Amino acid sequence: MADSGSPGAGAGPGAVLGALRAPLALLALGLGAYCLCALSGRCPPVARVPTPAPAPTQPPGAHRLTLASDPGRQRFPQALIVGVKKGGTRALLEFLRLHPDVRALGSEPHFFDRCYERGLAWYRSLMPRTLDGQITMEKTPSYFVTREAPHRIHSMSPDTKLIVVVRNPVTRAISDYAQTLSKTPGLPSFRALAFRHGLGPVDTAWSAVRIGLYAQHLDNWLHYFPLSHFLFVSGERLVSDPAGEVGRVQDFLGLKRVVTDKHFYFNATKGFPCLKKAQGSSRPRCLGKSKGRPHPHVPQAVVQRLQDFYRPFNRKFYQMTGQDFGWD
Repeated sequence: MADSGSPGAGAGPGAVLGALRAPLALLALGLGAYCLCALSGRCPPVARVPTPAPAPTQPPGAHRLTLASDPGRQRFPQALIVGVKKGGTRALLEFLRLHPDVRALGSEPHFFDRCYERGLAWYRSLMPRTLDGQITMEKTPSYFVTREAPHRIHSMSPDTKLIVVVRNPVTRAISDYAQTLSKTPGLPSFRALAFRHGLGPVDTAWSAVRIGLYAQHLDNWLHYFPLSHFLFVSGERLVSDPAGEVGRVQDFLGLKRVVTDKHFYFNATKGFPCLKKAQGSSRPRCLGKSKGRPHPHVPQAVVQRLQDFYRPFNRKFYQMTGQDFGWD
């Protein structure tokens, strides 16, 4: 006699559907939870650096070997690349990782903007192990425009060195739009998003425009850190003279200038520098396909309006940093 609780051959469609309803409901809940975690603005999953396995125990009386290698320890970053999005932060991080005394987290942890509630112990557990004399780094460009980030970073360490890669805010906004457009093909035009009512007032509520108000964002940071804790890297010079800009960063971090012009070549197809092939590698290394994507056409009238809008903010930024980036 068949078990009355199982949907056997003699069971009707109602019994079969009833038996399947519970696992389907569980599957739907699981998929729903996954989708919620995948939404933008959520704390992203970040792979932790694996902890080295403990050394095997040796039998009593066995000869003990002295290990020459030291796995180091996980530390809070001494330096952060805090901005800005589409400024050249990924390129700078990859260039710096050539230095033997720089250990950097590859992904963006978003700790000081999205994941702060997870705590500093969790944050440190993400970091690569370093030896004495090496520098731990991470980069999350959204920190620069996050109001709470300066206070949170200062609470971790008031000695943190802060690197900001900046770029002409008009070009940066168009690049930001191009990235979003590649993921959302039905997006309204750049002009429609940048201005209210045609070519009316600039819409500073749009993040692509708001990020470029560098002076306003920096003013927030200067409530917590002195200007001497910042290095402002030119995104334009990072393309035209990568060795020179990376040299400035190495000086700022107190490192020997190991990464030099011998490490770079200009890729005309992508329009920015790539790294020459490393020892043991079969090919040169460039950034991913998403870097150097072509920008959509933006009418010159739109570009000019934005240039006029940003000009007073740019000049204020030059004054605050003591650097003229030549955007005007």
